[in-house]
Amino acid sequence: MSASGRVRDVLWRRVGDNALRLIAALPVGYAVASLWSMALARILPGDPVQATVAAALIALVLCALAAMWAYAARSGWRALWTLVLAGTVAGGICWGSVAIWGRL
Repeated sequence: MSASGRVRDVLWRRVGDNALRLIAALPVGYAVASLWSMALARILPGDPVQATVAAALIALVLCALAAMWAYAARSGWRALWTLVLAGTVAGGICWGSVAIWGRL
């Protein structure tokens, strides 16, 4: 492989890694923050309205942290799978709370 071919491969790897980070930061980060907002609204103590407001405020911070994590992670794939894992945990909490306590 020539030197220009290697440079092109490295360039495309960087572009692909940046694209994965962008996907992890924006749509996946928003989905993770939304799932955690739903989970926290169901498990926080107190009045349901206050728990929902507190969960929404925490989700704003989580959305920003997810975007920062997407660009701080070692690779784009690591950022993506860790955020998907965090969303899966929040989704499991939501599903479990609905299965145990029913709809509110």
